[in-house]
Amino acid sequence: MLRRIAGRAGAPAADGPAVKPIGRPYLLVAPAVAWLLVFSIAPLAFMVAISFWKSSIFGTKPDFQFGNYMRLFTDPLYGNMVLKTLRIAVTATVIALLISFPIAYFLSTRKGLWKGVFVLMLFLPFWTSYVVRTFVWIPILGRNGVINQTLHWLGLIDAPLDWLLYNEGVVYVGLIYVYTLYMTLPIYLSLEKIDPRLIEAALDLGARPFAVFFRILLPLCWPGVLAGSIMVFLLATSAYVTPQLLGGPSGIMLGNVIANQFLANNNWAMGATLSIVLITIAVVPLLIVGRWIGMRQVFLGGRE
Repeated sequence: MLRRIAGRAGAPAADGPAVKPIGRPYLLVAPAVAWLLVFSIAPLAFMVAISFWKSSIFGTKPDFQFGNYMRLFTDPLYGNMVLKTLRIAVTATVIALLISFPIAYFLSTRKGLWKGVFVLMLFLPFWTSYVVRTFVWIPILGRNGVINQTLHWLGLIDAPLDWLLYNEGVVYVGLIYVYTLYMTLPIYLSLEKIDPRLIEAALDLGARPFAVFFRILLPLCWPGVLAGSIMVFLLATSAYVTPQLLGGPSGIMLGNVIANQFLANNNWAMGATLSIVLITIAVVPLLIVGRWIGMRQVFLGGRE
């Protein structure tokens, strides 16, 4: 009897209308939506609007026109800078992939304590500031740096080598060094999921290492390769600190030109236009790869 009474007391009234929470799901997501609108969508929309304005020595005026975008096609300086940025980003991504894949494979084949030690060694340099990791190349490659001092001590040179610093080649060194982790980690996570018995079976059946790599390893870890490549490409495309500190006049990229438009030239309209171009360059490959392997896999390195 008591159980029946308790059951009836806990059950909703049969003849009364069911009470449904109205608007509560929307209230839960409202702070996140407000944050996204205020700090992401609104600034981007404002930048798009400024790109159609006109800047002069008297400031930026809300005068709608397409002159800023036309300068991208008529002024070779901006077009060449966009192509140069793409070339540097693609080259740095390819070199980072060639370096990171053997590292990731080496980590995936380690066992026990040594795996943790090597993974820690991979992460250790990235616990310091990005600026510090970039700036450290100056005392290494500078006129009075470690390399020049060592070569002079060995008697191989009489004068310091100036071409070791402040050129496009050093920009590649800096970008690859600071972004290696973003390429290695997704590939490592994909290789971790591969059953090692597949490789053993292929080798037992007479497959050569070249065939094992292209027929087994690469297809199975392809999502991680794409995820790491797109992450490094996005970061390298928008690089500012590395070209600024290491590149010199011949190593600047589009991010440095954008900063100069805002800070030095006071040309906010052209700076906004170049920023929109840079965002488009970054988003288009992300959308293409996202449709190929899924946006979730891009940011999780192929892990589901």
